[in-house]
Amino acid sequence: MRRPSLDRSRLDGLPGGWRVEILDETPSTNAVLAARARTGEEPGLVITTEHQTAGRGRLDRGWTTPARSALTVSALLRPSPSISVERWPWLPLMTGVAVATALREMGYAAGLKWPNDVLIEGRKVCGILIERIESGGAAAVIGFGLNTSLTREELPIESATSLELESGAPVDRTEVLAAVLGELWAAYEIWGADPTELARRYRELSVTVGEQVRAELPGGEAWEGVATAIDESGRLVIATGEGERVVGAGDVIHARLRPPRKGEL
Repeated sequence: MRRPSLDRSRLDGLPGGWRVEILDETPSTNAVLAARARTGEEPGLVITTEHQTAGRGRLDRGWTTPARSALTVSALLRPSPSISVERWPWLPLMTGVAVATALREMGYAAGLKWPNDVLIEGRKVCGILIERIESGGAAAVIGFGLNTSLTREELPIESATSLELESGAPVDRTEVLAAVLGELWAAYEIWGADPTELARRYRELSVTVGEQVRAELPGGEAWEGVATAIDESGRLVIATGEGERVVGAGDVIHARLRPPRKGEL
Protein backbone atom coordinates (compact mmCIF):
# COMPACT_ATOMS: atom_id res chain seq x y z
CA MET A 1 0.00 0.00 0.00
CA ARG A 2 1.40 3.40 -1.00
CA ARG A 3 1.21 5.92 1.83
CA PRO A 4 2.52 9.38 0.89
CA SER A 5 4.74 11.39 3.22
CA LEU A 6 3.60 14.67 4.72
CA ASP A 7 4.14 17.71 2.47
CA ARG A 8 6.14 20.19 4.52
CA SER A 9 5.62 23.01 2.00
CA ARG A 10 1.87 23.07 2.75
CA LEU A 11 2.32 23.54 6.50
CA ASP A 12 3.58 27.12 6.53
CA GLY A 13 1.43 30.11 7.47
CA LEU A 14 -0.94 28.15 9.72
CA PRO A 15 -3.19 30.02 12.20
CA GLY A 16 -1.31 30.85 15.39
CA GLY A 17 2.05 30.63 13.67
CA TRP A 18 2.59 26.92 14.31
CA ARG A 19 6.14 25.81 13.40
CA VAL A 20 5.98 22.23 12.12
CA GLU A 21 8.95 19.85 12.22
CA ILE A 22 8.58 16.43 10.55
CA LEU A 23 10.74 13.54 11.79
CA ASP A 24 11.23 10.43 9.67
CA GLU A 25 10.95 8.19 12.73
CA THR A 26 10.89 8.60 16.50
CA PRO A 27 9.82 6.56 19.53
CA SER A 28 7.50 9.32 20.78
CA THR A 29 6.70 12.82 19.56
CA ASN A 30 5.56 13.76 23.07
CA ALA A 31 8.93 12.73 24.51
CA VAL A 32 10.83 14.73 21.87
CA LEU A 33 8.75 17.83 22.43
CA ALA A 34 8.85 17.52 26.23
CA ALA A 35 12.65 17.48 26.06
CA ARG A 36 12.61 20.60 23.89
CA ALA A 37 10.19 22.29 26.30
CA ARG A 38 12.58 21.65 29.20
CA THR A 39 15.32 23.51 27.35
CA GLY A 40 13.13 26.60 26.96
CA GLU A 41 11.59 26.03 23.52
CA GLU A 42 9.14 28.76 22.54
CA PRO A 43 5.43 27.88 22.25
CA GLY A 44 4.03 27.01 18.84
CA LEU A 45 6.43 24.21 17.96
CA VAL A 46 4.77 21.12 16.49
CA ILE A 47 6.60 17.80 16.24
CA THR A 48 5.14 15.13 13.99
CA THR A 49 6.61 11.96 12.52
CA GLU A 50 6.12 9.60 9.62
CA HIS A 51 6.57 6.64 11.97
CA GLN A 52 6.16 6.60 15.74
CA THR A 53 7.65 3.40 17.13
CA ALA A 54 6.93 3.57 20.86
CA GLY A 55 4.10 5.99 21.51
CA ARG A 56 2.48 6.21 24.91
CA GLY A 57 -1.19 6.75 25.49
CA ARG A 58 -3.17 7.53 28.61
CA LEU A 59 -2.45 5.28 31.63
CA ASP A 60 0.93 4.44 30.01
CA ARG A 61 -0.62 2.27 27.31
CA GLY A 62 1.57 1.60 24.29
CA TRP A 63 0.55 2.90 20.89
CA THR A 64 2.25 2.22 17.53
CA THR A 65 1.15 2.25 13.89
CA PRO A 66 2.65 1.38 10.51
CA ALA A 67 4.66 4.16 8.86
CA ARG A 68 2.61 7.02 7.35
CA SER A 69 -0.69 5.39 8.36
CA ALA A 70 -1.58 7.96 11.03
CA LEU A 71 -0.94 11.46 12.27
CA THR A 72 1.14 11.35 15.46
CA VAL A 73 1.50 14.94 16.60
CA SER A 74 2.67 16.94 19.61
CA ALA A 75 2.22 20.71 19.97
CA LEU A 76 3.81 22.99 22.56
CA LEU A 77 1.77 25.62 24.40
CA ARG A 78 2.77 27.88 27.27
CA PRO A 79 -0.44 29.19 28.84
CA SER A 80 -0.40 32.54 30.58
CA PRO A 81 0.42 32.32 34.31
CA SER A 82 -2.79 34.27 34.87
CA ILE A 83 -4.83 31.20 33.86
CA SER A 84 -5.62 29.18 36.97
CA VAL A 85 -4.37 25.63 37.33
CA GLU A 86 -8.01 24.52 37.69
CA ARG A 87 -8.45 25.21 33.97
CA TRP A 88 -5.69 22.81 32.89
CA PRO A 89 -7.87 19.66 33.01
CA TRP A 90 -9.78 21.20 30.12
CA LEU A 91 -6.75 20.99 27.81
CA PRO A 92 -7.41 17.39 26.63
CA LEU A 93 -11.08 18.24 26.18
CA MET A 94 -10.06 21.36 24.24
CA THR A 95 -7.91 19.20 21.96
CA GLY A 96 -10.82 16.85 21.40
CA VAL A 97 -12.99 19.79 20.36
CA ALA A 98 -10.35 20.82 17.83
CA VAL A 99 -9.96 17.36 16.30
CA ALA A 100 -13.69 16.60 16.18
CA THR A 101 -14.51 20.02 14.71
CA ALA A 102 -11.91 19.62 11.97
CA LEU A 103 -13.17 16.14 11.12
CA ARG A 104 -16.79 17.25 11.05
CA GLU A 105 -15.93 20.03 8.64
CA MET A 106 -14.39 17.35 6.41
CA GLY A 107 -17.61 15.34 6.49
CA TYR A 108 -16.91 12.78 9.24
CA ALA A 109 -19.51 12.12 11.94
CA ALA A 110 -17.02 12.73 14.75
CA GLY A 111 -17.95 12.92 18.43
CA LEU A 112 -16.16 13.09 21.79
CA LYS A 113 -16.03 10.27 24.31
CA TRP A 114 -14.96 11.55 27.71
CA PRO A 115 -12.21 12.17 28.59
CA ASN A 116 -9.90 12.01 25.58
CA ASP A 117 -11.15 9.92 22.65
CA VAL A 118 -12.57 11.03 19.33
CA LEU A 119 -15.03 8.56 17.83
CA ILE A 120 -16.66 8.14 14.44
CA GLU A 121 -19.90 6.18 14.57
CA GLY A 122 -18.84 4.69 17.91
CA ARG A 123 -15.34 3.67 16.82
CA LYS A 124 -12.16 5.31 18.12
CA VAL A 125 -10.22 7.27 15.51
CA CYS A 126 -8.10 9.51 17.74
CA GLY A 127 -6.58 9.46 21.22
CA ILE A 128 -5.22 12.42 23.16
CA LEU A 129 -2.51 12.74 25.81
CA ILE A 130 -1.54 15.99 27.54
CA GLU A 131 1.65 16.43 29.57
CA ARG A 132 2.51 19.34 31.86
CA ILE A 133 6.17 20.35 31.86
CA GLU A 134 7.62 22.56 34.59
CA SER A 135 10.57 24.46 33.18
CA GLY A 136 10.75 28.23 33.19
CA GLY A 137 7.01 28.25 33.81
CA ALA A 138 4.40 25.64 33.02
CA ALA A 139 4.21 24.28 29.48
CA ALA A 140 1.68 21.94 27.95
CA VAL A 141 2.62 19.24 25.44
CA ILE A 142 -0.56 18.53 23.48
CA GLY A 143 -0.29 15.06 21.95
CA PHE A 144 -2.73 13.27 19.68
CA GLY A 145 -2.71 10.22 17.45
CA LEU A 146 -5.22 10.15 14.58
CA ASN A 147 -5.69 7.05 12.44
CA THR A 148 -5.71 8.07 8.79
CA SER A 149 -5.13 5.06 6.50
CA LEU A 150 -4.98 2.04 8.80
CA THR A 151 -6.67 -1.01 7.33
CA ARG A 152 -9.05 -3.15 9.36
CA GLU A 153 -6.27 -5.70 9.88
CA GLU A 154 -3.86 -3.02 11.14
CA LEU A 155 -6.15 -1.50 13.76
CA PRO A 156 -4.85 -1.86 17.34
CA ILE A 157 -8.28 -2.81 18.70
CA GLU A 158 -11.46 -4.08 17.06
CA SER A 159 -13.43 -1.02 18.17
CA ALA A 160 -11.09 1.42 16.38
CA THR A 161 -11.33 2.86 12.89
CA SER A 162 -9.45 5.13 10.46
CA LEU A 163 -10.47 8.00 8.24
CA GLU A 164 -9.98 5.93 5.08
CA LEU A 165 -12.11 3.10 6.46
CA GLU A 166 -14.88 5.59 7.19
CA SER A 167 -14.68 7.52 3.90
CA GLY A 168 -13.74 4.69 1.56
CA ALA A 169 -11.32 7.06 -0.18
CA PRO A 170 -7.64 8.06 0.18
CA VAL A 171 -6.97 10.65 2.86
CA ASP A 172 -4.55 13.56 2.47
CA ARG A 173 -2.68 13.55 5.82
CA THR A 174 -1.19 16.98 5.19
CA GLU A 175 -4.64 18.49 4.65
CA VAL A 176 -5.96 16.84 7.81
CA LEU A 177 -2.99 18.01 9.89
CA ALA A 178 -3.36 21.60 8.70
CA ALA A 179 -7.08 21.56 9.47
CA VAL A 180 -6.61 20.13 12.97
CA LEU A 181 -3.85 22.59 13.84
CA GLY A 182 -6.03 25.46 12.69
CA GLU A 183 -8.87 24.29 14.91
CA LEU A 184 -6.46 23.63 17.79
CA TRP A 185 -5.31 27.23 17.77
CA ALA A 186 -8.91 28.47 17.66
CA ALA A 187 -9.89 26.21 20.57
CA TYR A 188 -6.84 27.32 22.56
CA GLU A 189 -7.82 30.96 22.19
CA ILE A 190 -11.33 30.13 23.42
CA TRP A 191 -9.87 28.14 26.34
CA GLY A 192 -7.89 31.18 27.42
CA ALA A 193 -10.58 33.79 26.89
CA ASP A 194 -14.00 32.16 27.25
CA PRO A 195 -14.04 28.78 29.04
CA THR A 196 -17.86 28.81 29.08
CA GLU A 197 -17.92 28.81 25.28
CA LEU A 198 -15.40 25.97 25.13
CA ALA A 199 -17.54 23.95 27.53
CA ARG A 200 -20.59 24.59 25.36
CA ARG A 201 -18.77 23.37 22.24
CA TYR A 202 -17.53 20.28 24.05
CA ARG A 203 -21.00 19.36 25.26
CA GLU A 204 -22.40 19.76 21.74
CA LEU A 205 -19.82 17.27 20.45
CA SER A 206 -20.08 14.86 23.40
CA VAL A 207 -21.35 11.34 22.77
CA THR A 208 -20.94 10.48 26.47
CA VAL A 209 -23.42 12.86 28.10
CA GLY A 210 -26.82 11.17 28.22
CA GLU A 211 -25.36 7.67 27.87
CA GLN A 212 -25.50 4.76 30.30
CA VAL A 213 -21.86 4.35 31.31
CA ARG A 214 -19.50 2.46 33.58
CA ALA A 215 -16.59 4.46 35.01
CA GLU A 216 -13.62 2.34 36.06
CA LEU A 217 -11.50 4.39 38.46
CA PRO A 218 -7.70 4.16 38.94
CA GLY A 219 -8.11 2.64 42.42
CA GLY A 220 -10.22 -0.25 41.14
CA GLU A 221 -13.64 1.14 42.09
CA ALA A 222 -16.34 1.33 39.42
CA TRP A 223 -19.52 3.39 39.14
CA GLU A 224 -22.42 2.77 36.78
CA GLY A 225 -25.17 5.16 35.81
CA VAL A 226 -26.17 7.84 33.33
CA ALA A 227 -23.62 10.48 32.38
CA THR A 228 -25.50 13.72 32.96
CA ALA A 229 -22.98 16.54 32.52
CA ILE A 230 -19.42 17.80 32.18
CA ASP A 231 -18.74 20.12 35.12
CA GLU A 232 -16.76 23.37 35.17
CA SER A 233 -13.54 21.44 35.92
CA GLY A 234 -14.00 19.12 32.93
CA ARG A 235 -15.06 16.21 35.10
CA LEU A 236 -17.80 13.74 34.17
CA VAL A 237 -20.94 13.76 36.32
CA ILE A 238 -22.71 10.40 36.64
CA ALA A 239 -26.12 9.80 38.20
CA THR A 240 -25.86 6.40 39.94
CA GLY A 241 -28.28 4.46 42.09
CA GLU A 242 -26.39 5.73 45.12
CA GLY A 243 -26.48 9.37 44.07
CA GLU A 244 -24.42 11.71 41.92
CA ARG A 245 -20.75 10.87 41.36
CA VAL A 246 -18.07 13.04 39.79
CA VAL A 247 -15.21 11.40 37.86
CA GLY A 248 -11.97 13.26 37.25
CA ALA A 249 -9.92 10.35 35.86
CA GLY A 250 -10.60 6.81 34.74
CA ASP A 251 -11.87 4.69 31.88
CA VAL A 252 -15.47 5.24 30.80
CA ILE A 253 -17.30 2.49 28.93
CA HIS A 254 -20.52 3.27 27.07
CA ALA A 255 -23.08 0.53 27.59
CA ARG A 256 -24.16 0.55 23.94
CA LEU A 257 -20.54 0.35 22.74
CA ARG A 258 -19.39 -2.35 25.16
CA PRO A 259 -18.38 -5.61 23.45
CA PRO A 260 -20.55 -8.56 24.53
CA ARG A 261 -19.27 -10.46 27.55
CA LYS A 262 -18.78 -14.20 27.38
CA GLY A 263 -22.14 -15.94 27.18
CA GLU A 264 -23.99 -12.86 25.88
CA LEU A 265 -25.55 -12.76 22.43
